[in-house]
Amino acid sequence: MEAYTTFAEVYDEFMDNIPYEEWCRYIISLLKQYNVKNEGIIAELGCGTGSITRILSKSGYNMIGIDNSEDMLSIARKKSTEDEDILYLLQDMREFELYGTVDAVISICDSMNYITDDEDMVTVLKLVNNYLEKDGIFIFDMNTEYKYRSILADNTFAENREECSFIWENCYDEEEMINEYALTLFIKEDEYYKKYEEFHYQRAYTIEKMTELIKESGMELIAVYDAFTMNKPTKTSERVYFVLKETYQKDKTYI
Repeated sequence: MEAYTTFAEVYDEFMDNIPYEEWCRYIISLLKQYNVKNEGIIAELGCGTGSITRILSKSGYNMIGIDNSEDMLSIARKKSTEDEDILYLLQDMREFELYGTVDAVISICDSMNYITDDEDMVTVLKLVNNYLEKDGIFIFDMNTEYKYRSILADNTFAENREECSFIWENCYDEEEMINEYALTLFIKEDEYYKKYEEFHYQRAYTIEKMTELIKESGMELIAVYDAFTMNKPTKTSERVYFVLKETYQKDKTYI
């Protein structure tokens, strides 16, 4: 799983078009629907620079942000204010550890698509189940196969700004269902622009495949929604939200 390195420096600038407040209102509505109180403890997997983590913290949730990129977490910590009591942990979601159980776990911005192996996905789900309180909820989103195949496909995207620019060459392997992002970054340093390259890989999962893996993990699938709605996904849904519930297992290690 590729960690964000150089891209972390300009991530927030290029993501300034993401309506984080709107996304968080949707997440909060799901949390409330599934009885997670706003003073509850929530762990966020793949928290990045902490944009969603901070909004949920200000909404009353006790937040733990987990990411495997030291560069992203460094920026998240710098953005935090004194009134935000957020614990940031540098951990890979495939082997994360918490000091106790939490009321909910979330993973937003297609972080779960970075898990490209079935066995790793089941491991993540089992870990989540292990650290959830009784009847706790796991909410995560995923880019769909339709988005990778028909929207991103083998296209090239570019954006030019004063302090930084990028070229994003996308390639989707339909047989392997693996999407490759080849990022070329140009970041201004003094009067010059320095070139950097990063490669990121995500996997497309069908709802049927995720249902199979969720069942294998022992968690309970509650619902799948077309993103930011309470509707069922369609053939042209670009992003979907999964809601899973904690289940008791006799080999589960309660903290």
